[in-house]
Amino acid sequence: MNPNTRVVIRLVSVVLIMGALGWAAVPFYSWFCRVTGFAGTTSVAEAESDVVLDELVRVRFDSNIAPNLDWTFRPMQREMTMKIGETGLAFYEAVNNSDETIIGTATYNVSPDSAGYYFEKLDCFCFTEQELKPGERVEMPITFFVDPGIVTDRDAKKVRDITLSYTFFRKDEPVRRSASATTAPAPAPSVN
Repeated sequence: MNPNTRVVIRLVSVVLIMGALGWAAVPFYSWFCRVTGFAGTTSVAEAESDVVLDELVRVRFDSNIAPNLDWTFRPMQREMTMKIGETGLAFYEAVNNSDETIIGTATYNVSPDSAGYYFEKLDCFCFTEQELKPGERVEMPITFFVDPGIVTDRDAKKVRDITLSYTFFRKDEPVRRSASATTAPAPAPSVN
């Protein structure tokens, strides 16, 4: 085989391998964060904790919205003090301040990062997209607990203040107002 052909084959192989690794990096990183709690990623629990400790933890609630989302979004309680392992129920409020139906999606994280692995969500509004009609106000629940394993973790055992933070983003496309709107294009917005 010609030496130039070998070099070309090797270079093409390197490009293909690098492309495959780049494509796999995002889902792998997401999986890694969910499994390890890295970067404050919380866990999703199947059931409530069967152990409740006499040690308390304070959970603070934070909210943010992306600049292109015309919603008001806030926690309905600023913080909760609860026992480690105890199931808590908190609510966030969202209001669509625009004159169009908007779908939003929420991302979340926990601070400090070392507590992310132990912050267990049983149910959360962040698991699904939220659709709000013009002027609509909704209360969105989150059911959670702090896993008792936190007290034996070398890095997290002294954590007793946890902040749960959500950021809502607008989904790319506005929602059609009626079923008939799906067959006809939406009117263009007027420009002043």
